[in-house]
Amino acid sequence: MQEKVFATIDGNEAAAYVAYRVNEVCAIYPITPSSNMGEWADEWAAKGIKNIWGVVPTVCEMQSEGGAAGAVHGSLQAGALTTTFTASQGLLLKIPNMFKIAGELTPTVFNITARALATHALSIFGDHSDVMSARSTGFAFLASASVQEVMDFVLIAQASSLHSRVPFLHFFDGFRTSHEVSKIELISEDVMRKMVPDELVHQHRLRSLSPDRPVIRGTAQNPDVFFQNRETNNKFYKACPDIVQQQMDKFAELTGRQYKIFQYEGDENAEHIIVIMASASETVQETCKYLNSKEGQKTGVIKVRLYRPFDVKRFMEAIPATCKTISVLDRTKEPGAIGDPLYLDVVTALHEGLSQGFGTIKSMPKVFAGRYGLSSKEFTPAMVKAIFENAQSENPKNHFTVGIKDDVTFTSLDYDENFNIEPENVFRGLFYGLGSDGTVGANKNSIKIIGDETDYYAQGYFVYDSKKAGTMTVSHLRFGPEPIRAPYLVSHANFVACHQTVFLEKTDFISKLVPGGVFLINTPFPVDQVWNNIPRSQQKMIIDKKIKVYAIDAQKVAENSGMGRRINTVMQVCFFAISGVLPKEQAIEAIKKSIIKTYGKKGDEVVAMNLRAVDNTLDNLFEVPVPNEVTADWDIAAPVPDTAPKFVKEVLGEIIAGRGDNLPVSVFPVDGTYPTGTTQYEKRNIALQIPVWDEKTCIQCGKCAIVCPHATIRIKVYDPSYLENAPETFKYVDAKDKEFEGLKYTIQVAPEDCTGCGVCVEACPAKNKSNTSLKALNMAPQLPLRKQEAINWDFFLSIPDIDRAKLKVTQIRQQQIMRPLFEFSGACAGCGETPYVKLMSQLFGDRAIVANATGCSSIYGGNLPTTPWCYDHNGRGPAWSNSLFEDNAEFGLGFRLAIDKQNEIAQMLLKKLAPQIGETLVDEILNADQTTEDGINKQRERVQTLKEKLNLMEKNEDVNNLLVVADYLVKKSVWIIGGDGWAYDIGYGGLDHVLASGKNINVLVLDTEVYSNTGGQTSKATPLSAVAKFSFGGKPTGKKDLGLMAMSYGTVYVASVALGAKDDHTLKAFLEAEAYNGPSIIIAYSHCIAHGINMERPLEHQKAAVDSGQWLLYRYNPERAQLGQNPLILDSRPPKMPVEEYMNMENRFKILLKSKPEAAKLFYKMAQENVENRFKFYQYLADRKFDGVSQ
Repeated sequence: MQEKVFATIDGNEAAAYVAYRVNEVCAIYPITPSSNMGEWADEWAAKGIKNIWGVVPTVCEMQSEGGAAGAVHGSLQAGALTTTFTASQGLLLKIPNMFKIAGELTPTVFNITARALATHALSIFGDHSDVMSARSTGFAFLASASVQEVMDFVLIAQASSLHSRVPFLHFFDGFRTSHEVSKIELISEDVMRKMVPDELVHQHRLRSLSPDRPVIRGTAQNPDVFFQNRETNNKFYKACPDIVQQQMDKFAELTGRQYKIFQYEGDENAEHIIVIMASASETVQETCKYLNSKEGQKTGVIKVRLYRPFDVKRFMEAIPATCKTISVLDRTKEPGAIGDPLYLDVVTALHEGLSQGFGTIKSMPKVFAGRYGLSSKEFTPAMVKAIFENAQSENPKNHFTVGIKDDVTFTSLDYDENFNIEPENVFRGLFYGLGSDGTVGANKNSIKIIGDETDYYAQGYFVYDSKKAGTMTVSHLRFGPEPIRAPYLVSHANFVACHQTVFLEKTDFISKLVPGGVFLINTPFPVDQVWNNIPRSQQKMIIDKKIKVYAIDAQKVAENSGMGRRINTVMQVCFFAISGVLPKEQAIEAIKKSIIKTYGKKGDEVVAMNLRAVDNTLDNLFEVPVPNEVTADWDIAAPVPDTAPKFVKEVLGEIIAGRGDNLPVSVFPVDGTYPTGTTQYEKRNIALQIPVWDEKTCIQCGKCAIVCPHATIRIKVYDPSYLENAPETFKYVDAKDKEFEGLKYTIQVAPEDCTGCGVCVEACPAKNKSNTSLKALNMAPQLPLRKQEAINWDFFLSIPDIDRAKLKVTQIRQQQIMRPLFEFSGACAGCGETPYVKLMSQLFGDRAIVANATGCSSIYGGNLPTTPWCYDHNGRGPAWSNSLFEDNAEFGLGFRLAIDKQNEIAQMLLKKLAPQIGETLVDEILNADQTTEDGINKQRERVQTLKEKLNLMEKNEDVNNLLVVADYLVKKSVWIIGGDGWAYDIGYGGLDHVLASGKNINVLVLDTEVYSNTGGQTSKATPLSAVAKFSFGGKPTGKKDLGLMAMSYGTVYVASVALGAKDDHTLKAFLEAEAYNGPSIIIAYSHCIAHGINMERPLEHQKAAVDSGQWLLYRYNPERAQLGQNPLILDSRPPKMPVEEYMNMENRFKILLKSKPEAAKLFYKMAQENVENRFKFYQYLADRKFDGVSQ
């Protein structure tokens, strides 16, 4: 055996490490949480890293998961060793090809990060519902339980597939294993070569399609022979388990790590066992070890490694002869089934195995079915203990659940939350950060440092919700002298760090610390004021548990080091300085090496800032004296105000507080329907600074409000009488517009909802004449302003909104007075997408129904606990839903079809009942002009009158039916919203069809030019030369011209807009698109944190994109053609700056200059040519007379 080499990596990298080296082609597509595997493959290919045969694998990104499966199928049939990576809905899209691949006995390995399927709601977290949906495809299923097993099983699966000709689905738990960072032993390429000998590769190639030995596959067959053909492959599946075990044994000879396809762990005379798959089997194994050694129990676990084909004989042989009960745990739910999949297989195996005399048990044990861990729900040793206790009880539950409180069907098991089996020699740390503040990245580096610099084993797991930015992240770190088998969260920590001061106001940290533990706080307060700024309940626990407290103003250190808000390096240094895991000097040196390695590709300046932060940290870290008494006069606040509705307080508030795990089944809606308008209660308080309005300097242009990503800057115009009870600090001035003569004008900031991005300040054109460094909006620290501005905000909301019909909606200064019906979302600070969504909600939200593609906009738009879509004072607002990623256009078209049909029914009934209703009212309703706000309001009044009349009429079928559909007589606006990954790639086929339908739908494409939600992968919207995930070497092709393709129909309204470059143009496009009685599409330039820009000044990037010609502004309106005019208006002027100048403003382009300067030079040249040619082409189209003759 070779010398062992260790690395500290996560499950995705472990899988990719082997898959890349034992394949020749990777067809990929991004989906959380599997995207990282494809990213690694792309990066390694771009760097020229070779596989075990000395060839750089080809990595090809496809337009969808189905496309990737098709490419894999074709590549396999043509003789290349090919793989792919996916999860959840992505796996479902691959299923048709999987049936084909298996039916043709084609060796391959699909690596799956098992993830929940979208049902009543989407979840990006892990369970087995996706892989279980594929169990009839004919793929063999191999399950990994740990990061080490992930690396090992990719190789075992590859070897087994080539030997058996059965394709393999290798899966491991999404997030729990895919994103767990662990110290593992690497497999050498020599071992890989021995496991995958050339002769097996040659056999695969010789079965390929080739004109040199022509055959035909994929025929159509009739009933006379299909059945017989389907049975021809039985012997291959029968042989497969033996082959897998042989490969496991061979792997053991080469590495010393022995696996069994059904691996029993526990007491050899166990009476009670659990059967389980994947990561949870580690928890059961360690709990059995504890129960057997500490409590004298006789328990065990069978780890199911090979699930398909299911080897009944080996399963029976794994069961101890003394076994009395078997609890079978499934991590999926199949509603209506007699049991979940693994349970059904185990029961069947027991009956068949006993009848054939397999194994050592002589009679049927009691078998219990259990369900656990859906959507990464915690599965702990306490739950394992409860399962064993249930099996041994007088009246055990069958078909039980564990980990939840089921007070509806009463399936759940009770368990002792305080039961803990973790050994004392394992360091356990919790680190609470804010999404995008760098906490998770720093902790990943810390794990790698400890794993690489010491003999300790290391484990890291990171908890964050699907919003990813602006919400709490919790890093769970463990270090110890033995391999760590603890795939569950840290609950008894030695060290807890609070990286954001505001968390102290809402989070209980100290209960998770063991006595004598350490608490580290990032706080702006001087060391002598820190104690009184810790809540009373936390102070008491600190005293009682004798906790040591340390504090640092990390924000100040970061800012002084030039790092802005990113405090990750500062807090990482504090951890090593306090914890003593490494000697201080060694730790500092290791951190600096890690900084150079991690940030080197981002430029010398970024590296220098981080190194400065390291040097500046220790001088600012202090131990806080802990007195013997509680002195604080405040405590942790309620998660939502007392004024919140009951459901918000009792359900959503508990989720906000981090207590969602404790909520019982009965409190939730049965069909996934939730109230809107709930973000107003969350009050996240994440801004360090907020804008302050200088009313004397303000010119009342409305530009600050239109660019605000979170709708926290509001404008109202109102009668002075409403100021009677105004707070002293409430600001107002006379309204400047002549239409508002005699009225007052206020711009108010929501201090507890603002994210402090500063985009409003960038947009503000008004300069303070006495101090030109100041504007009409200026940033100031939030904390001193919070209380008074919260009072001002509440008063501001009490002032009635002005009548929308009185506003000139074509002018931003008046249009922005409209109330947003999309507010306080969980989008990143400075987000480039949300201003467009908010604008749509202001203009059309009271009559809008929204179909939202999966992606950033569905996550910040519809992610629990709270939702930003809201309603006006009349209770009207956008109705919103998300179907899938790929079908959003069709989903939205379905809305239109249903609305039009119900409008048709209403009109039919209206005409039928006209004699009773009154001909005049019916005529007015049927012929109403609803093209303006005033027209829509009048139609609503007519329909209200209609309903009042109907309620007075004698009830019959027609009257009752018309009452139900009457509201559809008022105009409804259908909006189909999604990102470029949807519109340009996976959903383009559907989008194209919907645009061609002629139906009155509106499409809003939030074009970030990258798959933002899955981490920043290339889409066909990504520009030439941009470096993104899946384009590590820079994108070699240009951006797809989606707008031009839509224009080709001649019947679609098309606009390309950039709010930061020309806001009035954006407003005009939205108004025209919605007014057009047919399909419309708005393609909106949306800056993104993935671009590598300063998110405090993103508008200058939008302007530069337009000024350079990289992004064109135009409107194509088919109605102009009806007037004999050219339908295309090019609103962009000729480029006035080189495209290179724009590109060098953004790291996504600039990074290539450092990594591949020659390629960057060529790409920049090509980009300039593309910009010039595209502008000339559009100018040519726009200058043409409508009859096609040039002017």
